[in-house]
Amino acid sequence: MAASEKDQQHPLYQRDRTLINTLPTAQPTDYHLAELARLRIRYHGFPGARDIQADLDKVMQMWNLTEAELYQKTRAIHAKGVVYTTKGSKGDVEDWS
Repeated sequence: MAASEKDQQHPLYQRDRTLINTLPTAQPTDYHLAELARLRIRYHGFPGARDIQADLDKVMQMWNLTEAELYQKTRAIHAKGVVYTTKGSKGDVEDWS
């Protein structure tokens, strides 16, 4: 069986694809760095969505980041405060869906 026959469709593919399409023209702000790291974690080792994985790699290259540097920067960002909040929720609820 070929690798593509085993590939799975991620349930959040369409939503993530929309965001990923904006990253190549975005500046590496705290928000965009956090999004890049979150999506790298989501798709790491996922058996499918290879186009998303490749595009995330390209953005990291464009921003001249290694994975270790990305995670170091985003740990500092998260240590400063809340990066993700669910719109309309009560309290500080992080949205990692």
